[in-house]
Amino acid sequence: MVSETKPLLSEDTPGALFTRALPSSSSSTSTLPQAIAHRGYKALYPENTLLAFRAALDVGAHALETDLHLSKDGVVVLSHDGTLKRCFGVDAKINECDWEYLSTLETMREPRQRMPRLIDLLEFLAEEGREKAWVLLDIKADDPAPELLSRVAQALASTPGPVLWDKRVVFGCWNQPYINHCATYVPSYPVALISWSPLYARKFLAQPSISFNMFQKSLVGPLGRAFIKKVRSEGRRLFVWTVNDEEWMEWSIRAGVDGVITDEPEAFLEVCRRWEGAKALPGTSAASEDMTGGEKRLEQLRRSKDRGWKRTFKLYLEVVFIQVLVAVFTPLLMIVARFGVVGPGPKAAKALRL
Repeated sequence: MVSETKPLLSEDTPGALFTRALPSSSSSTSTLPQAIAHRGYKALYPENTLLAFRAALDVGAHALETDLHLSKDGVVVLSHDGTLKRCFGVDAKINECDWEYLSTLETMREPRQRMPRLIDLLEFLAEEGREKAWVLLDIKADDPAPELLSRVAQALASTPGPVLWDKRVVFGCWNQPYINHCATYVPSYPVALISWSPLYARKFLAQPSISFNMFQKSLVGPLGRAFIKKVRSEGRRLFVWTVNDEEWMEWSIRAGVDGVITDEPEAFLEVCRRWEGAKALPGTSAASEDMTGGEKRLEQLRRSKDRGWKRTFKLYLEVVFIQVLVAVFTPLLMIVARFGVVGPGPKAAKALRL
């Protein structure tokens, strides 16, 4: 049994300084979160594909978020799901298929794309002009951590880049055992705890240099504010997921988080520009040819959703519902973390329909 309170990270463990919020151009005392594209530009392109990653960086995203799985023959591939059904229409698990077969599949969503490997993403990021982009790797619990992380370490070592990868890569882990394995297999790389429970995540503040990647709606309210205040007071990095509503994008800026993980990187960057006052607010008329891509995308999102008090009520009603679920599930997951082997992870998040 691996204790959820056993800290393997020391004061010497690297912090993710390259992931911190960016200085504001309009105020010396404020910052703006970095735009982290969730599985690439997921809103417009097939998720976790090179096309989605390229599109995200092209519109100005600072970083990419993606998910790792192992094929049957030990190839690290990029996929959120452990199965192929949703994205590729094949009723099979990734860890039951060889890379030779996986490489032939195309996404169901147009324009149809192939599944990339981790080394494909690294080679893409190593290209000229992308030196400043970094990546957050979500380590899924479907594969044995030692095997997955040893293969990831091999991929990083075998793919040279213009900047050392431990200055461009953050490992996202759902629990202590996976954090421990990162300390073993990729000791020079920064680590972020992924969680939807502020109460559970607070336990990890005892570990030096841990960053936090939190479900944004779980941080709305008194407990969330207290957690954010504590994280910021200790100089840790804080990212929030998945933020696609303009109101929550603005909330994230006000909260002072370091990064916003979003399916809509172009819209988020436009919200940041408006927050800075760099552009005049558009009128209520249809988007014109003079609008930037970000302005047009934000206008499209506004048109696709209700506005006014009904929307505000719906947003906060959803938050209340989620807060109740988190309150109910957190004690159970704390028990699992205390006595179990793995602890709360992506399957628990799926149970909450997050």
